[in-house]
Amino acid sequence: MAYSLCNWRAAIKNQAPNQLFYFRGKTEILCNMMRSYKSALLLRRFSSLKNPSYGYRRLTSSSSNPLSDDSDNLVVVEGKAGSRTAILNRTTSLNALNTSMLALRVLLETFAQCNLLRLLKLYKNWEDDPDIGFVMMKGGGRAFSAGGDVVSLYNLIKKGNLEECKHFFQTIYNFIYLLGTYLKPNVSLDFSMQVALLNGFTMGGGAGISMPSTFRVATDKTIFATPETLIGFHPDAGASFYLSHLPGHFGEYLALTGEKLNGAEMLSCGLATHFSQITKLPLVEEQLGNLVTDDPSVIETSLGNHGDTVRPEQTSIIHRIDALDECFSHDTVEEIIESLENEAAKTNEAWCTSALKKLKEASPLSLKVSLKSIREGRFQTLDQCLIREYRMCLQGISGQISGDFCEGVRAKLVDKDLAPKWDPPSLEHVSQDMVDQYFSPLSAYEPELELPTKQREAFT
Repeated sequence: MAYSLCNWRAAIKNQAPNQLFYFRGKTEILCNMMRSYKSALLLRRFSSLKNPSYGYRRLTSSSSNPLSDDSDNLVVVEGKAGSRTAILNRTTSLNALNTSMLALRVLLETFAQCNLLRLLKLYKNWEDDPDIGFVMMKGGGRAFSAGGDVVSLYNLIKKGNLEECKHFFQTIYNFIYLLGTYLKPNVSLDFSMQVALLNGFTMGGGAGISMPSTFRVATDKTIFATPETLIGFHPDAGASFYLSHLPGHFGEYLALTGEKLNGAEMLSCGLATHFSQITKLPLVEEQLGNLVTDDPSVIETSLGNHGDTVRPEQTSIIHRIDALDECFSHDTVEEIIESLENEAAKTNEAWCTSALKKLKEASPLSLKVSLKSIREGRFQTLDQCLIREYRMCLQGISGQISGDFCEGVRAKLVDKDLAPKWDPPSLEHVSQDMVDQYFSPLSAYEPELELPTKQREAFT
């Protein structure tokens, strides 16, 4: 569900100084940009029920399905009367995701403490538990999640162990698809609502596991980015779906430059649905923990009661949307850069200078691949985006086209010399065949990503 750029521009232009864009009630959208595509889908399904007598379930105050493996400290669980909270607790690595955090069981010794597998197990159990109405996810420490553990992937690639890398991507993509389709189809209207509390850094794969949430609460400390082009990769983990559904060409801007957004900017463009000052977050969590419900409007009301009015600063990119849209609407990366250079020459605005700097630092191949990915994602469903991105990830880590991913991780995160030697070294050396190959299967015998699309309906 893409929001109209003209409506978004008008909303920003006419926004009162202390106005918050909120979604109220069960069936009406008061702001085109505020509610996520998934929330709108959920409530649209609710309003179209033919038999309203089923209503919402009455929830008991205790769970009959005991949680297992609570001793795993990489994902800490908080249990409330009618909800569960998963707390990412790999704080020394800014809650970077590895297959040690998403395991139905320990599959590999090197991933013996996998947080992704644990999250996958917990969410499946919670969805099947009739006494849990909604679930929450947050990050421990100062980050929600800094994304995938790319240094671990780098080390595996250097050891020639691509199979474990594939396992990581398969796991996180299946978890994102689970989050993006988190409904209980065996009950007429039985949602396990998700609330993501986005405090601290939310980057890369961390953004991927938060964006499918029905409600996404940002704070004055939230920092969002998709910086993959700067390490020779592409925005993944569903990024080509949710970025492409942002107004206009804002998604292209974020994907190519890796620029950061703060909580107020996330709220304004629709990446967050609510905003609270960091000092209020404990109260928000406390009030949510007291709820025994699976009614999204009840959760919405609770979040709205403790939300804060916020407006992006005058220097924010949000107020430069017309110029941004003009620059990033072009068909090629070269044309985008030329347009930005012209805009910078005319206005000398800081956002142009910063965007150009980031584009010149990024991998040329990654820029062209990422642009095509966002443009394709605009016309694809979530599952189609994930399947395509998985294919792209395998190409990126295989080194068959380029070794930019390993080189970028080495330069930025391992040796930290900040001087990657990209291959190809410039945009003019990136052929269309190279870009097209990035979107092809690794080989004729390489299996595609398998998602349970027949059991769980994808959304558009």
